[in-house]
Amino acid sequence: MSGPCSILIVEDEPLIAMMLEDFLDSLGHRVHGTCDTVECALDETEKGGFDLAILDVNLKGENVWPVATRLRQKNVPFVIATGGHVDPPPPEFKDAPVIEKPYTVDRVTPAIDAAFAA
Repeated sequence: MSGPCSILIVEDEPLIAMMLEDFLDSLGHRVHGTCDTVECALDETEKGGFDLAILDVNLKGENVWPVATRLRQKNVPFVIATGGHVDPPPPEFKDAPVIEKPYTVDRVTPAIDAAFAA
């Protein structure tokens, strides 16, 4: 996808979510919303209306994989965000783009591009 897109941020750390929102804004993207729980992210996934999701692997101790599964069923691309010291993604998501925290603008763009290319 070329040009701006609408992105759902799934991140349980408010400061990290705000920083990511700023990066996405500066890149010309629109933030659809922010979720800090698996339940919220699943609700937003059902509502739809966004082009891509950035998923933090661990949300308050819950794995984000049910959200990734639902996004894949709905053909919505996503990027997996990880702090690095987590288990690798389940085999069905090994092809999903991964972005390591801390986020930087030059890490965000290639991950978004890779998600749309997948």
